[in-house]
Amino acid sequence: MSKTRVLTGITTSGTPHLGNYVGAIRPAIAASRTPGVESFYFLADYHSLVKISEPARVQRSTLEIAAAWLACGLDPQSVWFYRQSDIPEISELTWLLTCVAGKGLLNRAHAYKASVDRNRAEGEDDDAGISAGLFMYPVLMAADILLFNAHKVPVGRDQVQHIEMARDFGQRFNHLYGQPSSREFFTLPEAAIEEQVATLPGLDGRKMSKSYDNTIPMFAPRAELKKLIAGILTDSRAPGEAKDTEGSALFQIYQAFATLEETAAMRQAYADGIGWGDAKQKLFERIDAEVSPLREQYEALIAKPADIEAILRDGAQRLRTAHATPSMQALRDAVGLRDLSNAGDAGTQASAKKADTALVPTFKQYRDADGKFYFKLMLGERVLLQSAGFASPRDAGERIAAIKQGTLDSDQLDFSLGDDVSSDDVNAALAAFVAAQLEGEADKS
Repeated sequence: MSKTRVLTGITTSGTPHLGNYVGAIRPAIAASRTPGVESFYFLADYHSLVKISEPARVQRSTLEIAAAWLACGLDPQSVWFYRQSDIPEISELTWLLTCVAGKGLLNRAHAYKASVDRNRAEGEDDDAGISAGLFMYPVLMAADILLFNAHKVPVGRDQVQHIEMARDFGQRFNHLYGQPSSREFFTLPEAAIEEQVATLPGLDGRKMSKSYDNTIPMFAPRAELKKLIAGILTDSRAPGEAKDTEGSALFQIYQAFATLEETAAMRQAYADGIGWGDAKQKLFERIDAEVSPLREQYEALIAKPADIEAILRDGAQRLRTAHATPSMQALRDAVGLRDLSNAGDAGTQASAKKADTALVPTFKQYRDADGKFYFKLMLGERVLLQSAGFASPRDAGERIAAIKQGTLDSDQLDFSLGDDVSSDDVNAALAAFVAAQLEGEADKS
């Protein structure tokens, strides 16, 4: 059975903090040990250039984040661990996807729209201070994912749109360059939202983020860690007064590190009126107990940057050999970036492909202006079946899979037949589709 590929990246724009640890590093490393999972972890240093123009900061952040992952138990021999900029095929694929990505879709990207909205609110030109890098960020992210045909990408809810855009770009490429009788070039990824992983609040109660300067560095020395925890914002209730756990940043951070029993005990302590100083001391002790052994590993690693560099380069080289280079060669061939010595057969091959395509029915998936997902069953230019709109590409894909499994049930209400098309026409086309799929599988064996 093939493994499920899970891909995770972290932008190299600052020092890793407890929010990164709780929300990304700790759960990702635990998931990497799950049977049947092939894990990809990368340092997104190209992405950092969208926000950061300080070379030394990017370099230092790359070192610190790599050391953090390794200190927390990531095994570079059992997962793919690499630096984004060490895989040149990612940049090349970004351009291929740029050539199929719709500008209208990129216009609707949340980060770009938010920047435009800020400019308008301040009376500036829409695109003032906005780089092409920010605008094209979703395409680079799509290349990160699609090059390795990742099945799942753990993200926060604010990143789900980027996964949907990666699906759109991959689907468009498959549609333009794929062949009905063979596999599609790209697996369409799914966003994996970890509902049980809470967003960790920072010192001021807002989301812990470098943008808010309210973070607790992951490997801060004990004295600094204690001082930072002492600065967590609390209310003015005195010792002996009952306190609310709801909305308490201190309690939320404690809960992210504590066992269920420890969390229940702290909840009771709140109800009994624990003093804020005592609560902060308990939080310090709980975090330090978990982080202290990791801190020792981190400090040993960070002292040997050449060793970390060797690990990253080795991971990238192995990944390129196994996946990136052969995949990119197939993609180059698909778009026509080919060896000219074979040009004599190009016309014949193109004609044959066109003829085959005209004879074999195909499913075409797309996203319409209403934001819903649709599909058509086509025979050449003739529309045999048109779906209704689905809320997600996964719903549309599941409906296609159900249709492929058997004959058409014309009583269903989530599709309509094309002009002068009968259920028998569609069933015959589905039988031809299945036959073509079987023929393609036989050719590969």
